[in-house]
This record gives sequence, structure tokens and C-alpha cells, in this order.
Amino acid sequence: MNEKLKIAVFVDYDNIEIGVKSTLQRDLDIAGVLDALKERGDIVAKFAYADWGRQEGAKRQMAENAVQMVQRIPSPRGDKNGADINLALDALEMAFTHDHVNAFAIISGDSDFIPLVNKLKEYGKMIFVVGGRAFTSTILQKNCHEFISFESLMDEPRAQTRQQQQPPQPQEKQAQPHQTQPHQAQPPHQAQPHQQQPHQQQPSRRRERRRPAPLELSQAMPLLERALQVLERREVTPQLGLLKSTMLQLDAAFSEKAYGSGTFTDFVEKLREAGYVNVTGAEGRYVIERRTQAKPEEPAHKPDEALPILRDVLETHRLELDAGCASDDLEAWVRTEHPDFEPPRYGFTEFMEMLNYAQDKLLVRLQPDEERGGLVVSLGAEFYPPAPQEAEPEAGPVVSEYDEKQPESNQTPALIEHPKPKRTRIRKAAGAGTKRVRKVVHEGSPADRPRRARRKNPPMPAVG
Repeated sequence: MNEKLKIAVFVDYDNIEIGVKSTLQRDLDIAGVLDALKERGDIVAKFAYADWGRQEGAKRQMAENAVQMVQRIPSPRGDKNGADINLALDALEMAFTHDHVNAFAIISGDSDFIPLVNKLKEYGKMIFVVGGRAFTSTILQKNCHEFISFESLMDEPRAQTRQQQQPPQPQEKQAQPHQTQPHQAQPPHQAQPHQQQPHQQQPSRRRERRRPAPLELSQAMPLLERALQVLERREVTPQLGLLKSTMLQLDAAFSEKAYGSGTFTDFVEKLREAGYVNVTGAEGRYVIERRTQAKPEEPAHKPDEALPILRDVLETHRLELDAGCASDDLEAWVRTEHPDFEPPRYGFTEFMEMLNYAQDKLLVRLQPDEERGGLVVSLGAEFYPPAPQEAEPEAGPVVSEYDEKQPESNQTPALIEHPKPKRTRIRKAAGAGTKRVRKVVHEGSPADRPRRARRKNPPMPAVG
């Protein structure tokens, strides 16, 4: 961990752009992502995969940040995973051929990269995954070394843009013309509506989602206690840097910004003010200890406890969900039937993050709505179980021709069957009293042929 990280960045642009637009309603800022990775090490390579013929607006942004654009050539039949395969092959090739690269950053929310993450971890590489909490697979979030969410990267810029869009000066300027209207000429008064239109159109043109409410500090206490116990078993002093690295090791999706803190030091300070931990030591070498008497007012709810609430609402509105509905409509139904429901109580920063968790549990299926923005929710595989297989009729025992019962016989069959000899036929010649015997031909072995009787010669008379 003390070795300086040299990071290779791989961007699945088609996937990440749709996810950011559908959940955050804003364009992808690749510069902010690279700045966050530079805080963790040196970036030595940057690649982005997409069909750049359809992404003309993003080419300039990639060129300004020195990102090498890899063209994905679509096939006539379509290649949904074409960029995924190219990205995985290039990442493995770099792991084999560039030994100095010891960290990889995969900017995508696709769960198809889980085998790639596992393989790179086998080769001793550190893995960063950059994505959104509302569209990145929770399995991918927990399987890497550190998950960096777009929500945490875009919180501060989003607050700055709101202040820039609604400064106090334009309101004063708008009030002055009404007071000085009799003293001003008519042309400036006519030009005023044209100046107000851009300010009125900016919020509606980019419907950015509001910053999600921070999670309750009690949600972080189970993870913090586990990290302190691990360090205690290792007999290591729980300082700030070591404590955060241990918490990331236990849960890669942890981020102090989800609890409304800009840095980990601010996060620990909030825990101390809430009475959850004791902080001792000088600045820069703080030591964190768990207060034994501190107990949260309410026990922290687990994410799985929110699934029954969502399941009941899905069953009630099953007909509407068959054709798909907007995520905002589903959230309104949940809050109507359960007025006390709040996603932060279950560890989710917003409702979309809970839907993403429910999708991994096969409860819902999410698809981005590129036209209107947001997500389209439909019922998951849990509501469509596979049909039970019909029981096949029990077949009787198969009887072959060799199993047929043969006729029984008391005679022992001969091992070798010999052919039977032919019968002799006797003919009588016409007008003759003598018999003519036809020659009998015997077939078979010589041993079976009848022996011919040897003719005995009469004795010779004695010579005197």
C-alpha cells in the first residue's frame, strides 16, 4: 500500500454516459473523474471506448483531457458487448506487458466487468471503479478496492452552479427598473425581458436532481466498529488514515461524502460531536476509540428491510408496471402507501439507489429513458418465475429382442451342427430285373463319411 500507484484508466463511455444522464440529468464530466483519480496516484494511460461517430460532442472533451479514443465499430447485427470485450482484452494485455502499472480504474456501471475485476485482482492489481450509486451494480461496487461515486464528485460543483444560476445581483437589478421606470428610456425597458429569459430557461433546460440528503451517522457505526475490531486484533493504533483504509477494505463502497462530510477528518469530527467515538492525540495523529456507553437512538436498518415495502407496492401496481413506469411515479406510490418511508433510514442516499439494489435482487428491472430522462421501472424476474416442468409419464421397463423368452428344451444343443447326409434313390430300369444304385454324395467332414468295405480276395489254390 505504501508503493506509489500508477493507474491505467479505461472508460466505457457509452454505458457511463447513459447512466449519468438518466440518473443525475447532467452530462459526463471526465475532467472531474480524472482529478479524483489523481488524488490516489499517477495516471499513466487513459482509454475511452465508444462509437465516436455518434458522440461528436464528447470528442472535444476527451481531446482536452488527453484521453485516447478507441473506436468501436458496430456490426450490422449489433454488438451490445462489443466495447466491453475490447476494454477487457486491452486491460489484460496491459497487465501482462506493463509491469509498472499496478492499479486500474474502470469507469463503468456494467456488471459484466466483474470477471475482469476478479482477474486483475488475482494479478495483484489495485482496482478502482467509478460509477453512480443509482446505476452501478452493487456487486461491482463491493468487489473492487475502492468505489468512487459520481454523486460524491458532483456535489460541490452542483452547489456552485446553483449559486451561479441564482445570484442575488440579478434580483436587485430586476427591482431597480420597476422603481426607475418613469425616468428610463423605453429601449432599455424593452430589452429587459430578453435578459430574463436565459435565467429562466437554465434550470428547466438542465433538470439536475437535488443533492441527496446525507445519511444518518448511525448507519456508519456497524462498519466503523468492525474496522476498529480488526485493528484491535492486529494490535495496531487506529489512526485516521489506517482506519479509513480498513473501512474501505471491508466495504469498498464507503464514502464519507455520503454522510455530508467533505473529508474523513470532518466525518470523524461529526462522530465525536454526536457522541459515538472519542478522539485523542495531536493534529495529524488522531486516535479514534469507540465509546462503550454511546448507543444510537434507533437501531440501524439493513438494506434488505426495505425490500418488503417495495415488494408490496409492486404487487399493488402490477398492472401499471407491466408496461413500465417512471421511477418518480413509483417513488410517489411508495410514499403514499408508506408515509414514514425514507431511503436514508435503510442506508440509501436516494430512492434510485434503492431501486438499483432491488435490481440486483431480481425484484425490478431498470432501463434508462433517454428522451425524458430518469429510469423506466418494470417488474423483475421474481414476479415471473419459470413454469414448473410437467411430470413425464413413468415408462415401463424396456424389453429388447434379446430379453424375449426363448422356448425351453430338454435337449442340449450341439456346439457344432453338421449337415445331414442325402438319401439314396433307387431306380428300376425298364425291362430289366437288375437294380441300379445311384451314387450317394456325402457332405461333411471326412470322418463322417461311411467307410468302404475292403474286398477280400479269395485264397489262391495251392500249386502241387
